[in-house]
Amino acid sequence: MTKKETEPTSYYPARIAAVAPHSAAAKARLQPGDTLLAINDELLRDVIDVQILAAEPELTFLIERDGKQQERRTQRHYGQPLGLDFEEELFDGPLRVCRNNCDFCFVAQMAPHMRRSLYVKDDDYRLSFLHGNYITLTNLSEADWERIEEQYLSPLYISVHATAPDVRVGLMHNPRAGQILEHLTRLVEMGIEVHTQAVLVPGRNDGAVLDRTIADLAALAPGVASLCIVPVGLTRWHTPGLHPYTDAEAAVILAQVQGWQTRLHEELGVHFVYPSDEWYLRAGEPVPPIETYDALLPALIENGVGMLRRFTDTWPEQQQALAAQGGPRQTWATGSLFAPFLQTYAATFSQETGISAEVVAVPNQLFGETVTVAGLLGGADILSALGDRDLGDVVVLPEALFRGPQGQTLDEKHPEALASTLNRKLYIAEEL
Repeated sequence: MTKKETEPTSYYPARIAAVAPHSAAAKARLQPGDTLLAINDELLRDVIDVQILAAEPELTFLIERDGKQQERRTQRHYGQPLGLDFEEELFDGPLRVCRNNCDFCFVAQMAPHMRRSLYVKDDDYRLSFLHGNYITLTNLSEADWERIEEQYLSPLYISVHATAPDVRVGLMHNPRAGQILEHLTRLVEMGIEVHTQAVLVPGRNDGAVLDRTIADLAALAPGVASLCIVPVGLTRWHTPGLHPYTDAEAAVILAQVQGWQTRLHEELGVHFVYPSDEWYLRAGEPVPPIETYDALLPALIENGVGMLRRFTDTWPEQQQALAAQGGPRQTWATGSLFAPFLQTYAATFSQETGISAEVVAVPNQLFGETVTVAGLLGGADILSALGDRDLGDVVVLPEALFRGPQGQTLDEKHPEALASTLNRKLYIAEEL
């Protein structure tokens, strides 16, 4: 659809937040606060359209500034950045939301009275392409499928959970969920690379159901490039009748998946299926060598896969950075699941640097103590766990705590506020 075929009211608002110096946008004299309406007479639905349309060497930007439309022309040289950031990534209205009603949906278990964005169940294929968000493929229109193919939106990240239609429908309470293998096959035939995950719920999609899921997805390799196996996360507001995996149950799942890794490595040349780190911690098993992840960690690590391996492999650099924070005493706070693993490194750190390091396992009061990972702790959890302690000279906190807007915790506390309340120097460690 072009500018000439469409009335101005059909333009989507794409308000520019920042323009990088020496970029094509800067050369065209675009400014923060401008609204970008079209590129080369083509309307813009989202930043994907911007990226694709702005790849041309000759660019005409249609903008609105101070209520008036203007055209700005420039040339974009090969390798020159476009240089535009927008206030929103999706210009054409609300994002596509999830139409499923999964018993184990973490958003449905969210603590009350938190920021509104945490209650949005996004299921938008565009965010999957842009950021690696996992989607279910249950809400795509035919126009969405056509766009995925036309613009080659690859890779995509898909929550499968189970390939058995009756099991997936039962988990997600959506009759369209049973079409997952048809949908995945269609993506593979388009040439779209797919990364998948299965969130396991005890007694629902593990055991023989998991065997079928792994086998079905491996049959679509290499188009389906990976399968992450993740244990269900349950807050105190979870659906009745569900329970987290015990350590003994985790050991059984881990052994099952490792058996598939051995088999598929022989058949496919890659391990294909990857347990998240929690399985190793709960089973008391060592994390595997980096080769087990088949060079896929950048695509998998946000799903909790390979973080322990990355931590272990980068420990010398981390130890040096921690030692540089000074002493003679430090307090390292983290989630209760990772704390025993970290304790071993703290002992080595103290021995090699002469700086005493105490590891504090922080109970999760925000979501409940069944939630054990550091990234889901609140700032209030940190203050509660550390407030009455002798903290030494430096408090070390995980970077994963501060991934909210403007670097806040889930309960909207800034690092500076925590440091002030604790009255200690605060160091944020990327890998803790």
